[in-house]
Amino acid sequence: MPATTALLVIDVQQGLCEGEYAAHDAAGLIQRINTLSEKARAAGAPVVFIQHEAATGPLQHGSPGWQLAEGLAVAEGDLRLRKTTPDSFLHTALEALLHQRGIARVVVCGLQSEFCVDTTTRRAMALGFPVTLVADGHSTMDSAELTAAQITTHHNRLLSQISSFGPRTRCVRAEEVRFDG
Repeated sequence: MPATTALLVIDVQQGLCEGEYAAHDAAGLIQRINTLSEKARAAGAPVVFIQHEAATGPLQHGSPGWQLAEGLAVAEGDLRLRKTTPDSFLHTALEALLHQRGIARVVVCGLQSEFCVDTTTRRAMALGFPVTLVADGHSTMDSAELTAAQITTHHNRLLSQISSFGPRTRCVRAEEVRFDG
């Protein structure tokens, strides 16, 4: 039976994992995502690496900062998708790619909690996909008001409370994520 769950790895790129824009616990995050990717591949679930790109700055397409983060395990057969907005579905082929593969649920992890992870999670629910948000599988930077850990915790709680889309978001730690096969 083909997998009906896909792993979405959002914006785990070099420019967001080191230097001025480095996310909190980027090295630990990469390790947890590598474990998730292994589990997904073992279950036959697609792994989709999504890369944000901008016209200028650290995520300029093709720049060293735009590349997937060092240490991130990418396998032959994994999928890649480029995006230009916080919504991984907007102006991309992500929805079609998921439907073509019979995907009914997504597991979301990556960067940054309050931007692309939040927006993509909400959009996935709006499009009818239940979401497993990896509670310790997304991160961000400290803001002027909150630490990165506070932002992540806030989004775990907030996104799991939204019920108006129909499909829900369930938050689980990386070690508890299961992929169907």
